[in-house]
Amino acid sequence: MDGRTKVAVIYYSATGITYQMAQSAVEAAGEAGAEVRLRKVRELAPDEAIRSNSGWQAHHLETQDVMEAQLDDLSWADVVIFGSPTRYGMVAAQLKQFIDTTGPLWAQGALANKVYSGFCSTATSHGGQESTLLALFNVFYHWGGVVVTPGYTDPSQFVAGNPYGASHTSNNGETAPDDIALKATALTARRAIQISTALKKGMAG
Repeated sequence: MDGRTKVAVIYYSATGITYQMAQSAVEAAGEAGAEVRLRKVRELAPDEAIRSNSGWQAHHLETQDVMEAQLDDLSWADVVIFGSPTRYGMVAAQLKQFIDTTGPLWAQGALANKVYSGFCSTATSHGGQESTLLALFNVFYHWGGVVVTPGYTDPSQFVAGNPYGASHTSNNGETAPDDIALKATALTARRAIQISTALKKGMAG
């Protein structure tokens, strides 16, 4: 039986900023020895809206082969890391819609005792990064999950400056995640795996 930690990285990204952060989480999780699934949530925007933005259209085509998130991904995972751009200080509707389908799993207690974490991006500085992550964590509390954040557990976090999770300011999609944001995302993933591994050992003992 494969004893590796199972990690689901589930994200929404319009123009690719959050997707790049998701890839950093996937890479770090793989390097930590985890079994990883990268999943995007279903797009809700109409085709004409996507076509009206060249960056959105390009990214939509670029990631057409990324599998869409299913409830099975949550059942399967020991660790779930959600990523989203900020919409008025909250997660994007696309990610929220997926979360809203989890009622059956929640009712069965199937979402409890897993480790959860998150990352986000905003168009502007101070655009709701912390409030987005804190709003996302409310879901995890309802699920009975264990919320793991990067905190200030690594010197790089004193540069990144967000103890709640990795975040990035994209300047309206013009600025790709820099090394600071990608390292914070990787740290978030490593921390989640570390705590999940410790929990499983403790519960087994």
